[in-house]
Amino acid sequence: MTFPSAAAIAAVFLSTLTAAAATPNGQPPATLAGGLVAPLHVSAGHDKTVTVSEEFAGRLTRIDAHGTKSVLYSNPAWDVAGNAQRGSTTYFLESQGAGPEDQRPLAGHVHTIDGDGRQRTYGDFAALEAGHNADGEVHYGFRNLPNGCAALLPPEMPAAYNGEVDSHPYGITVSGHTLYVADAGANSVVSVDIESGKTRTVAVLPPRPFTITAEAAAANHLPACVVGRSYDFEPVPTDVGVGPDGWLYVTSLPGGPEDPSFGARGAVFKVDPDNGHVKVFADKILSPTGLAVDNDGDVFVASLFGMGVLKIDGDSGRQSTLLSAGLTADVALQGSTLYATVNALPPEGPSTTPPNGQVAVLSLKHASQNSASGT
Repeated sequence: MTFPSAAAIAAVFLSTLTAAAATPNGQPPATLAGGLVAPLHVSAGHDKTVTVSEEFAGRLTRIDAHGTKSVLYSNPAWDVAGNAQRGSTTYFLESQGAGPEDQRPLAGHVHTIDGDGRQRTYGDFAALEAGHNADGEVHYGFRNLPNGCAALLPPEMPAAYNGEVDSHPYGITVSGHTLYVADAGANSVVSVDIESGKTRTVAVLPPRPFTITAEAAAANHLPACVVGRSYDFEPVPTDVGVGPDGWLYVTSLPGGPEDPSFGARGAVFKVDPDNGHVKVFADKILSPTGLAVDNDGDVFVASLFGMGVLKIDGDSGRQSTLLSAGLTADVALQGSTLYATVNALPPEGPSTTPPNGQVAVLSLKHASQNSASGT
């Protein structure tokens, strides 16, 4: 479905989202590095390095504990998407983002670089999606909408359809001998065997229904005849992590407009990797695009067009803002240190302003102490 692009929405909201980043006690977090181009993904290594996917630039950048940047990999022909580190090996996704509205053939895979610089490419997501179309039997859109009303819908909002062949591998995590990938085009979670490269659909996320209000219809130029009707939007998986309970935690955009005109409709799902069972862990999140799970089962979520980094308590489900920042795209944990990419999208169109994507650093120990003391 074609709604305004993330970059277009970012341009609209930049003026309201460029306030200085701050923690709950009002103090700014430390900045590890700046000058990054669209740092949409971040991972943390045990050697205190951070790896950032500068997706629009097609490169991986390694940042050491002192904030020194070096290019680990560059290939401008591809979107370099989510990355993960284990030991001396870096796993990352490459995609050309093709789909039903893009005439290029589907293409996407895993790329790895080990500590000796050896590289490997495997995991053909395009072949998996073209062969099976993970959500091909899933219904999206309205149900039983009269033809006369359907004819009044804008072209970017089809009245009803089934899932199309589409693939855009976006988020990744590593667990044992398996990689788990959030495929934002296929609306699914995919496993990749590290040894064989074999791909398998673990689960398809469920549609995200929304009852069209009069306000939402007016804001999106929809006809009055759809007010009060439910529309099943596509889920859009954006990141995946493994919790201490062995379940996969998956952030999902809700499809359709990502601005607040339809409200905060994003969610975090839990997926059983053994049988594909899916359930909602948390919802009512605005544009969740990245997550990390700690050893206690608490989940940290980057809300791209929301308030910054949210903490979701693993027991109660309570949501709180841990880091207030604009255009927060992803988070990573290493011990008690949280890394977040902020200012992660540039304004749309030509600009002479230098890139200002940043990696912010926050000590969760200090944040917890400040919260407990009420400071």
